[in-house]
Amino acid sequence: MYISTDELRTIFLKFFENKGHKIVLSSSLVPANDSTLLFTNAGMNQFKDCFLGTENRAYTRATSVQRCVRAGGKHNDLENVGFTTRHHTFFEMLGNFSFGDYFKEDAIRYAWEFLTDVLKLPEDKLVVTIYETDDESFMLWHEKINIPVDRIVRIGDKEGGKPFESDNFWQMGDTGPCGPCTEIFYDHGDHIWGGPPGSLEEYGDRYIEIWNNVFIQFNRLADGTMEPLPKPSVDTGMGIERIASIIQGVHSNYEIDIFQALIKSAAEIIDYPELSHQSLRVVADHIRSCAFLIVDGVIPSNEGRGYVLRRIIRRAIRHGKKLGAQGSYFYKLVGPLAKIMGTAGEELNTQQAFVEKVLKIEEENFGRTLERGMAMLNDALRNLQGNVLDGETVFKLYDTFGFPSDLTNDIVRERNLAIDEVRFEAAMTKQRQRARNTGNFNTKYNSIIKIDNHSNFIGYNTTQAQGIITHIFINGLSIEMLATSDEAIITLDQTPFYAESGGQSGDAGFLILGTSKFKVINTHKFGSTIGHRGKLIEGTLSVGDNVDGQVDVERRQAITLNHSATHLLHKALRIVLGEHVQQKGSLIRAENLRFDFSNLEAVKPEELRIVEKLVNQQIRCNYDVSTQLMDIDSAKAKGAMALFGEKYDDQVRVLSMGDFSIELCGGTHADRTGDIGMLKIISEGGIAAGIRRIEAVTGQGAEDVFYRQQQAYTQKVNESQARIKALEKDIQQLKNKVAVQKSADLINQVTEINNIKVLISQLNNVDNKALRTMVDDLKNQIGYGIVFLCNVTNNKVDLIAGVTKNLTHKVKANELVNMVAQKVGGKGGGRPDMAQAGGNDITALSSALNSVTPWLTERL
Repeated sequence: MYISTDELRTIFLKFFENKGHKIVLSSSLVPANDSTLLFTNAGMNQFKDCFLGTENRAYTRATSVQRCVRAGGKHNDLENVGFTTRHHTFFEMLGNFSFGDYFKEDAIRYAWEFLTDVLKLPEDKLVVTIYETDDESFMLWHEKINIPVDRIVRIGDKEGGKPFESDNFWQMGDTGPCGPCTEIFYDHGDHIWGGPPGSLEEYGDRYIEIWNNVFIQFNRLADGTMEPLPKPSVDTGMGIERIASIIQGVHSNYEIDIFQALIKSAAEIIDYPELSHQSLRVVADHIRSCAFLIVDGVIPSNEGRGYVLRRIIRRAIRHGKKLGAQGSYFYKLVGPLAKIMGTAGEELNTQQAFVEKVLKIEEENFGRTLERGMAMLNDALRNLQGNVLDGETVFKLYDTFGFPSDLTNDIVRERNLAIDEVRFEAAMTKQRQRARNTGNFNTKYNSIIKIDNHSNFIGYNTTQAQGIITHIFINGLSIEMLATSDEAIITLDQTPFYAESGGQSGDAGFLILGTSKFKVINTHKFGSTIGHRGKLIEGTLSVGDNVDGQVDVERRQAITLNHSATHLLHKALRIVLGEHVQQKGSLIRAENLRFDFSNLEAVKPEELRIVEKLVNQQIRCNYDVSTQLMDIDSAKAKGAMALFGEKYDDQVRVLSMGDFSIELCGGTHADRTGDIGMLKIISEGGIAAGIRRIEAVTGQGAEDVFYRQQQAYTQKVNESQARIKALEKDIQQLKNKVAVQKSADLINQVTEINNIKVLISQLNNVDNKALRTMVDDLKNQIGYGIVFLCNVTNNKVDLIAGVTKNLTHKVKANELVNMVAQKVGGKGGGRPDMAQAGGNDITALSSALNSVTPWLTERL
């Protein structure tokens, strides 16, 4: 029976839905709120808190088809991809899960029923393994399912290893939840080399593991004690690629429908005829992990998840180049991938253009990097002593320029040289250890606050309500009573306090009972319980007390305004910049809001202005802010956006602001958009490769910013005006000095009329204010006489006359100036000892100056 991979997903989910399981969508490849994992690498990742007992969901049975990546950290299959039949960087994990519901018997029965009744696999082709001491699983397989004893293999602890260190015993960490596994293997037949699990030939390709049932049965304490869990759980997984190869009648995963379509597309794009080439397998595998990592918000960079993505992209590009690919080619596979992924490719379809752009830019950048790497390699080879290139250089080429060692080896081999593989491997081992350290599951289970109670949040419509204290914790330990000055976490059966979530800060305020007062400084979630962190500042409180919860209303109001503005900002950015914009984080406080989003380039100032204007338009529209509870499918149909890295329950809260913004959100918000007042963007900048950050304020905060800006601008204007005046004063002083220097030159032009000293001169481009200084200075030097100057500037004539006071009874300066001014088309006036005038007829200036001497002679 042939079944396509896309059909297989649906058949699996429907089977378990009919068994009472809730179908849960695949979570992001970037684990939500989990810094212990580099990438989502198993179906159970999104249910980790359920298994830890820190989260209670509305269902106790779940099923999913989880997309996974294993290309960094503890689980790293990158180097095997393309060279084995079953290793991938990206794969999909079919899984069914029980959270304290059914256990071993049902898990085993469901697995067997699906494989043999639904998929019609021959029973005699299936072999199972169990943990060596798990007699219960042995009994279930043998007596309930009727598996012969010779097809049940017990797998013990690894030789020389620690207790319970076995392929058939799962542990979350050194302590915490753990338990035995039972795995199902498919026998491909004796025409393929390999032996059953547990044999010396088990690493052959004849027997392939297809299903793993993990029975989370114990809590392992620090002293090694295995404490039975009160609610044992089940975590199962089956790789869709492996089961698809069996159903589709092929032996290699690369022969199933998905890979065949991608391999053919890659061969056509690269123009390479041989479809069986291993490099085509690498390209086909890598486009899946690269595309979906970008969809889930990972952008190529030099650190963390972005660095792993960059390595995968460059590995794919190199394998394409080995086949003769010309120019940028890798991004062209995004379209064929979206098509062949079917129902699992919906998110890729909506972001196809953005994914293509990211890959194309990275491919072009790598082309330039390749050139720089070759320059470094050629330089190292020119200075080589001997015939072996040192391992440190090989590693640097790999780590800095993305040169895999085999590429470097090919280049040096062409020159009859070799590389130091031992030292290169030593450097690689150190890097792998660093990667493993970032991927360790460091959860200290036995120190986690585990609360079975559920806190009912009633704070959407009120900021004051009573609640019964259900737990008090100090330093993680549960106590019965709290005394004055104790710092603690208090949980209530119901509370008006919003717990920190989705980027929104938790509420602050007081819990009060009579004269006892507990100051709440923040509110947090512990699974489905809400904890109030703070300090008892007066009296005592005990478990069972009915306290009055009073939220800091002013702080809550400021937070809600910023939260609502964040939704409007998100939508506006998508309108202005494009649908590729996704929220990558936020911090919503009373003081301001911070919004992180995906965008490859800095946002231009004019784009920011449009975003800000668009948000404020929606605020002025004063839309009603409404909420509806509905299932996730109905929410998607309504057009609601889900946010990056968030978990959502069965029933989701859809928040709408008119028709402009529709998002899934559990936070508190304004009643109407007009309540926000206005939004003012304070800054925009990059915080990581492809991730930008906007900081903004609203309401009173925006008004305060404008007031501070106005004050700052006014201060700057005043400072500038004062500086201008000072500079003008300095300039005038300099001009006066220049005028004095010029007057020293002019004194040599003094003549006499009837024994009275007279200076008549024409100047050019002298500052008008400086003319008075010059005349005063010349009068002082003459002592008894007359000074007449004309100055030509920009086709205009300035006239000035000075007469020493002991001579004004004969010659008046104002009469002299007026006489000359009339000749050049102007007029003037002033005092008898100093007068100025102007004119604009330069052509008449010469004759006008010639008239001065006769005029003075007549009067002297």
